[in-house]
Amino acid sequence: MGLRKDIWRPAIVEASFAEIMRRGSIADLPLHWLPPMASFRFLADPFGLWRDGRLHVFVEAYDYRVRIGAIEVLTYDASFALIDRQWALREPWHLSYPVVWEAEGETWMLPEAHRSKRLTLYRAAEFPHRWERAAEIPLDHVAVDATPFWHEGLWWLFYTSASNEPDKTAALHLAFAERVRGPWRVHPGNPVRRDPASARPGGTVQVVDGRIVLPVQDCSHTYGGAIRPLWFDRLDPGGVTMEAGPAIAGQEALAPFSEGMHTLAAAGDVTLVDVKRTELSLLGLSIEAMRELRKLLR
Repeated sequence: MGLRKDIWRPAIVEASFAEIMRRGSIADLPLHWLPPMASFRFLADPFGLWRDGRLHVFVEAYDYRVRIGAIEVLTYDASFALIDRQWALREPWHLSYPVVWEAEGETWMLPEAHRSKRLTLYRAAEFPHRWERAAEIPLDHVAVDATPFWHEGLWWLFYTSASNEPDKTAALHLAFAERVRGPWRVHPGNPVRRDPASARPGGTVQVVDGRIVLPVQDCSHTYGGAIRPLWFDRLDPGGVTMEAGPAIAGQEALAPFSEGMHTLAAAGDVTLVDVKRTELSLLGLSIEAMRELRKLLR
């Protein structure tokens, strides 16, 4: 139990993913903050889709009092005014990192849910508010922050392993399939990377200047300390080559949310990020103490 809690806050940055990658920074770019939350609650892990001139931003909504996340969707007009906010997906287990994308005539969501001991793919039954389970994706490990990408006739998943705490942030795995629902095959080189500074996915995979790039979390000093680009020069079932770039700069300009960044997600001509501050108070300790007491009384 600790006194200090991570408090995340997402923002819409008025710059494309490619522009941010070329600049290597989000400093001096116009942005629009998502609404603040009450004490010891936060929004995080933003992913978005534009539809009919509206930007739908899917986020993890987390409450330290119950320690479980669910997925909300916030809808913005073209001027980035908030026009709607509703729940999108709730389960008995923790949900976060709601990657959303369009493929094969459907809209999909693949949220992080390793506490359920499986990776579940959802299909939009009524976008953006109603989702149904479409398939379970069995892999070599229970996946953390699984991130899809279409490349040379195959769907790829980038993910870390929930097998132990170090591997959640340091062991990058790959899987591939011909269709979104699978069947999925794991890469023979798994884990293809071991590095707490550049392994855990942190946003959408894109192609920038002809190179595949995956935003990854730098967790070498603290969880979600920064986002780095992981550039791929080879990605195929026979082999993978990659190199990590320097951390995306500009967090210091967003004080007090200047202590970390762990999502960088493309959404058309804008980019979604989340940044963090830490909150220190006796209330945080009391919340944790009450949780532990309830466990003992069950």
